[in-house]
Amino acid sequence: MSAATTPSVPTSAPPDRTSRASWPAVVTVMLGIFSIVTTEILPIGLLTSIGASFTVSDGMAGLMMTMPGFLAAVSAPLVTVACRRVDRRVVLAALVLLLALADFLAAAAPSYWLVLASRVLVGVTIGGFWSVGAGIADRLVPAGSVGRATAVIFSAVPLGSVLGVPLGTFIGDVAGWRTAFLVMGGFTLAVLALLLLVVPPLPSSRAAGPDHLRAMLRGVHTRFALAMTFLVVLAHFGTYTYVTPFLEQVTRMGPGLVTVCLLLYGAAGIAGTFLGGSAVGRFPRAAFAAAAALIAAATLLLPLLGRSDAGAVALLVVWGVGYGAVPVCSQTWFAKASPGSPEASSVLFTASFQATLSLGALAGGAVLDRSSPSTVMALGGLTALLLVLVAGAHLATGRPWPAAAQRAGEALRDG
Repeated sequence: MSAATTPSVPTSAPPDRTSRASWPAVVTVMLGIFSIVTTEILPIGLLTSIGASFTVSDGMAGLMMTMPGFLAAVSAPLVTVACRRVDRRVVLAALVLLLALADFLAAAAPSYWLVLASRVLVGVTIGGFWSVGAGIADRLVPAGSVGRATAVIFSAVPLGSVLGVPLGTFIGDVAGWRTAFLVMGGFTLAVLALLLLVVPPLPSSRAAGPDHLRAMLRGVHTRFALAMTFLVVLAHFGTYTYVTPFLEQVTRMGPGLVTVCLLLYGAAGIAGTFLGGSAVGRFPRAAFAAAAALIAAATLLLPLLGRSDAGAVALLVVWGVGYGAVPVCSQTWFAKASPGSPEASSVLFTASFQATLSLGALAGGAVLDRSSPSTVMALGGLTALLLVLVAGAHLATGRPWPAAAQRAGEALRDG
């Protein structure tokens, strides 16, 4: 998923849990997620160069971020329901192959509409892989190792920002954006070969059906999680999708320094993930509000302080810390809404996150084409500030944090 998804919380052990650890399989799944995350957000670093190749505006180029999100939102429940009885190893292998084909199609695309077609394939992969594979760690290792295995698998999420995107941006600067996608396609094929070699058969034993999803949507906690996720993801991706045009046009950075900024942002995101995971179990509302406040502060101040290199770098670090905490906060609320059905929780989290990601990128692109990168940042900051007010109002009610949600937050934090 995007550039930023966390695992759902298993509340009961599946009947087919393995008695031996399969760590090569765990690492392979991690590499698959790394490929997905990197491919999904790679256009952020290559946005202007891809747009220039096809003579399209930066806002139009932002459709590369919009397309995967919408398709992931749709495919998350569809793939999960359609593949309820299919071996999970087969499903994951098919999705990784689809991702490699998407990378190669983008690298060879003679027109922009074919690049967008490749992003449709990326979206299907994102929705299916996250929803089907979110709980796979507890089928690869014994019960006592699930926390460590989950941590290994989902470390790919921040690594995609820290290593994947800056490296892809560097390759694009040196050898062209097509080469960046070509390299990602080759890497993804290597992951596919490794997956087929080391991941054991994983017969389907549990899956979220339509009834589970409908029941979750009727819950008040699910609706609150949807509202919070909508606001913060809209604010983030409505702005971060266009951070490269801002740094180039407002801060006047060169390509090399932009790459360094993305690297620092990703490193700050790792710190934010650990900080958010530590706080959300004890202070769920406050943690969500604090993350949104950091995003709001960074994006509102960028038009003022981001005109200098030092100011832009400092604010991007603040932004990275804030957004790094967002997925764990959001997923904790979804886990609370359905503590007995982790896959249903994962499906709704993935679908809502990706749909809002796309809407944010689309809205930000529309604003950018009619105004400026600074206006995009300011509007995103106001949206994040609205979330702070919503979370603050909810915090002021003093409603107790249910015990099931407390345990969910602790499991996310420890894993």
